[in-house]
Amino acid sequence: MARLPVGLQSLVIQCAALLLALLLYRLLQIPFSFQPSLWQLVFVQGGLAAGLSLAWRQPAWWPPLHVGFLPAILLARQLELPAAVYLAAFLLLLLFYWSSFRTRVPLYLSDRKAWRAVADILPGAQPFGFIDLGSGLGGVPFHLESRFPLGRFYGTEIAPAPWLISRVRAWLKRSRVVFLRRDYASLDLGDFDVVFAFLSPAAMPGLWQQAEAQMRSGSLFISLSFTVDARQPDQVVTLAEGARHTLYVWRME
Repeated sequence: MARLPVGLQSLVIQCAALLLALLLYRLLQIPFSFQPSLWQLVFVQGGLAAGLSLAWRQPAWWPPLHVGFLPAILLARQLELPAAVYLAAFLLLLLFYWSSFRTRVPLYLSDRKAWRAVADILPGAQPFGFIDLGSGLGGVPFHLESRFPLGRFYGTEIAPAPWLISRVRAWLKRSRVVFLRRDYASLDLGDFDVVFAFLSPAAMPGLWQQAEAQMRSGSLFISLSFTVDARQPDQVVTLAEGARHTLYVWRME
């Protein structure tokens, strides 16, 4: 069960919480003739779903989503919004999250602390090739290219909207960063001297196997927030308190 994709986990949690809420309602109705309102029942279900999410150790942003899921549906029904609004919302989410259900890699955006820490690790006086796997809106390579004129910078992103935004930003900035719309699993990581990733725990085992098989000796593999069990990192850079603010660096053998 723990290896289910997070989306399927959440569906199971929502269904289980709804059944528990209905069971609680029936148990309270027998001795007390308690008749909760629909909104009360919905928020009880959300609280139960959040508790189950914590018990399943889902990422920290999931419990609030579970609390608000059914209330959002109920509110949308009461507002009687046109069907086109729901279609537009679905298409927007699809453009940004695309294959997240398959890859179990949501859209994560790194911050400037991480960008500066990566810059401190890179070789400054020699040419190198750098790629950001799952480059999102392009923040990492955009930040680095002005600091490393000898570097060649790439980003790869499979979701259409972030990739298109990155391309537009590169055009407006007259940037030399190349953004690819490809799954990183289809790339040869041996073409790069530095590989940077900010993905998810689910993606790391497969990515590490790919890195070990393809990357050249002496090249750098850098992961923000997520480590691997197969090998201890050669360097750990703490950006702030908590594991999610940590850079893990491996020099490939």
